[in-house]
Amino acid sequence: MKWNLRMVAAQRDLWRPTQVLAAFQQVGFNPSLSKVAALWGGTPVTVRLEDLDMMCAALNCTVAELLQAEPLAGAQAAPESDQQAVGAEEQQAAGPVRPVPHSRRGAGPRSLPPN
Repeated sequence: MKWNLRMVAAQRDLWRPTQVLAAFQQVGFNPSLSKVAALWGGTPVTVRLEDLDMMCAALNCTVAELLQAEPLAGAQAAPESDQQAVGAEEQQAAGPVRPVPHSRRGAGPRSLPPN
């Protein structure tokens, strides 16, 4: 996702985090200046939906303007073919893989758990 707070704010003639904070406070959204500066300076890891709704109300925009979907790098659709993973043909010929039990060191009877 691409975070476009700065672009949306610039389109509304808001050029500083303090101006954006004032716009937020007009609609009843009261984050700290440091939170607004963090939202201004980079892409947030998480945003509460209520906060996102208030930001959109303050900036008179939609969520689609604030958040733009971007294609993932390397997420190209791979053409389907008869390719198999390395070693897959041997696994099919030998049958299912079964776990091999580990031998215990003492190989004697197990001790009882403590009381």
